[in-house]
Formats: sequence, C-alpha cells, structure tokens
Amino acid sequence: MISLLRGRSQPGLVGLVLLFVLGTGLAQAESGLPTAELQLGEQALTIEIAATDRSRRIGLMHRDHLPPDRGMLFIWPRPAQYGMWMQNTRIPLDVAFIDADFTIANIASMTPHSTRIHDAKRPVLYALEVNAGWFEEHGIAPGDTVPDLERLVGEID
Repeated sequence: MISLLRGRSQPGLVGLVLLFVLGTGLAQAESGLPTAELQLGEQALTIEIAATDRSRRIGLMHRDHLPPDRGMLFIWPRPAQYGMWMQNTRIPLDVAFIDADFTIANIASMTPHSTRIHDAKRPVLYALEVNAGWFEEHGIAPGDTVPDLERLVGEID
C-alpha cells in the first residue's frame, strides 16, 4: 500500500518520531522498519511503523503475505485528508484512518493492485493497515478510539 501525501511534510516531527521509535529499542521488521505492539480493543497487534516519506510511499507493497495480527501504522507530521491506494500491493487490506484525538474516522477495504484512492473522511494523523476483514472480525468500527496509540505517540513528547 502506498500513501499519498496531501501536503508537505515537516521533517522535524518525523525525525522526532523516528528518534523515539529507534531509541526505544523496538524490534525491526524484515522490511527494516521499527515495530511496536499496539493494543486495539481486546486484540494486540504487532505493527511496523512507517513515519518517513519513503516508508509511507512503499507501505506494504510487493509482499505476498501479512501474518495474522500484524499491520502497518502510517504516521504523518500534521493532520490532513490523506489517501491510500494499492498499486503493487498483493495483499487485500483494510485501512483505518485515525485522527489527532485517536478516533477512527473511517475504515476502507482495499483490493490488491487497485489504483483507486481511498481518502480519509476528515483530517487524520495516522492510518492503520491490517489484513482485510480484521477490523470487522474484532468488532472495531469508525468512531472507536485507539487509546494505546495515544500511549505510543505520547512517549515522543
């Protein structure tokens, strides 16, 4: 999955995010991206963190499999109505767009290799991609909050 930025990034905040993530001693995924644990409802996810322009552009492209209870968290430097598409992405995915209050704005289901852009319904700072059907299977819907995401990014401050 590739993220389409609708606005210019601010390298200072992205650098802080990366410094935090790398400085916490978190593991790294095969992709070389840092990973973290994120509690979402009753379920724990292991997430790769895409917080740079390059990692957000590549996302989950060119992968044949995403293990269960794994995902990718996209972090942008400022709120905007970002869009995602599936060019060169082989895995069916769902994406939850999450605003600055850690509330899910909307969830979109995405088809492999599609160039259709799925937009956030309002300005967001985060997007969480998981295997298609994961949110529904775990009873997670728009309007739900992700308080553990607040914990994760709050450690940056």
